[in-house]
Amino acid sequence: MAHHIRSVLILLGEDPDREGLVKTPMRFATAMLDLTSGYRADFGKITNEAVFSQTDSGMVLVRDIELFSLCEHHMLPFYGKAHVAYLPSDKVIGLSKIPRIVDAFAQRLQIQERLSQQIAQELMERIAPRGAAVIIEAYHMCVMMRGVEKQASRTVTTSMAGAFKDDPELRRELHDLLKISGI
Repeated sequence: MAHHIRSVLILLGEDPDREGLVKTPMRFATAMLDLTSGYRADFGKITNEAVFSQTDSGMVLVRDIELFSLCEHHMLPFYGKAHVAYLPSDKVIGLSKIPRIVDAFAQRLQIQERLSQQIAQELMERIAPRGAAVIIEAYHMCVMMRGVEKQASRTVTTSMAGAFKDDPELRRELHDLLKISGI
């Protein structure tokens, strides 16, 4: 990868041998492997032994989970917060595992819409809750730095599964908890 980045620098009109750029190709390659580590995520290891039996539990909500990802269209960053909720059936998952699931999917070339769906689907498959909901609010550098150049523009996506998809009252309760209206 570093060899190709060196070629890109030349195509951009840069001198890859100048002091500030000599190590850039390797730094870029290392950064990209880190930023896309989600492709190598093992969800069994992520959730580990942290799935527990639980009955008669209300909604579980982990909000304001910071996330960073790369837009698959321009490979520019997008960043924001994920709010993840689920309604346990007979299992709960360790609270720290939810941000880890978010990170594993965010650390891929991604679109925000798919990211929301993948997180909800993983929860549905992993712990079989009565429902799962994911709301992501993010700023996209491809919108902010190029094209329309709208720095304050924020994108909100949702993915609702199970009871959250079927029950408007439940969605309203979630939105009230998040103090987000109109979604």
